[in-house]
Amino acid sequence: MSITMDSAVVIKSYNNNIVSVEMNGQERILFAKGIGFGKKTGDKIEKGTEVEKVFLIENEDNLRNFKQVIENVDEEFFELCERMISFIADELQEKLDERIHVALVDHLNFAVKRIADSEEIENPFLIEIKALYSTEYSLAERVAKKLQDEININIPLGEIGFIALHIHSARNSGVISNSIKNTYMINSIIEYIEEKMSIKIDKTSLDYARFLTHLKFAIKRISTNISIKNDFIKEIKSKYKISYKIAKGVSKILVEKLEKDVVDDEIAYLAMHIERFRRATLES
Repeated sequence: MSITMDSAVVIKSYNNNIVSVEMNGQERILFAKGIGFGKKTGDKIEKGTEVEKVFLIENEDNLRNFKQVIENVDEEFFELCERMISFIADELQEKLDERIHVALVDHLNFAVKRIADSEEIENPFLIEIKALYSTEYSLAERVAKKLQDEININIPLGEIGFIALHIHSARNSGVISNSIKNTYMINSIIEYIEEKMSIKIDKTSLDYARFLTHLKFAIKRISTNISIKNDFIKEIKSKYKISYKIAKGVSKILVEKLEKDVVDDEIAYLAMHIERFRRATLES
């Protein structure tokens, strides 16, 4: 769908299809076939000109980084990435954080180069990403399929996981660092439980999926000081002694990583999930 522009003055032409302009007192990036052809700083773009996309990136660091991405990414591939971002926003029916135009485009650009050179980066959190961010992962699979169809390159599962993290970040104010931090923390917790119980948790099981979901929301509650009520703390402590002791150890990991106290109610809920793992092991 085309957009009809007000008049604008060219700040810089990046290539035939992308220009930076001053319009209504703000710097904007315009994308349209041929809009940058022969354009120089100070040239005017007439009112009524139709363009395909208008980027208004308000954060100065994001705008500077976006301009660097434009200059370093192949013109056609940049256009393809932006079509993928529009697809993601349309599917989610959400406005995405503006940093996705930097982070995802830059990631995909280097990912495609790595794949072409047979340099695949392992994603150690793929199972956790699929379980915790199922909507984003499903979208990432479709993005990967579109990329494969367009540029005839196979996107490995690990990269699909990274794309999912970028989508999750764009839905949550660009805080991908927190997503990665939490995924590391969850991975540490799983390893701790496995070590203490001398088991290997089945990461394809429903119990595992439930535990990941519980941990995701527990981390959010603890981080934002939201309390949760558990009326069966005494029974859980008495009936699930081993699991409660391990849950106490998990709570110490959470306290260390989040720098927040973990109440007994949360620990009791963790113990209930850990008990499911213990029983599944005994029954197998």
